[in-house]
Amino acid sequence: MRVIIAALAILLCSSATALGNEDVEALLASTEAPHGVVFEIVEADETALEDLLPEVRDAIRKIRARFPDTEFAVVSHGREEFALQTQYQGEHADIHRQVQSLVAADVPVHVCETHAGWYGVTAEDFPDYVNVAPTGPGQVQLYEELGYELIVVD
Repeated sequence: MRVIIAALAILLCSSATALGNEDVEALLASTEAPHGVVFEIVEADETALEDLLPEVRDAIRKIRARFPDTEFAVVSHGREEFALQTQYQGEHADIHRQVQSLVAADVPVHVCETHAGWYGVTAEDFPDYVNVAPTGPGQVQLYEELGYELIVVD
């Protein structure tokens, strides 16, 4: 019974990972270049960006190799956005380095001011390299209105 449960857990995890990659693979298989791609991240874990940002960077690398003129953006509006506060630059140094690297590569990284405000966190609590959007869902919608393809990262 334990073997069956373990096998199902592995299958579910690999299916979830494959599902996230399906969007990227479909985009890469397309004959038309997307105007842009916005990656949406909404997680309950404050440290989730540590694992998810490398996946985003890898997807950007692949898409840029196929469609060099594509623009990108990242919108984080779950608990993971709190790791991007200035006060956590030391504690979550790797996450901050990854965000700075994305921004240096012309990939803006946005967090949600409304969600942050629910926890007493203000726009001033984030470093200059993090764009604080009024709302995360609104920022995603703005990108979609500009013709960006949405990839939900989980």
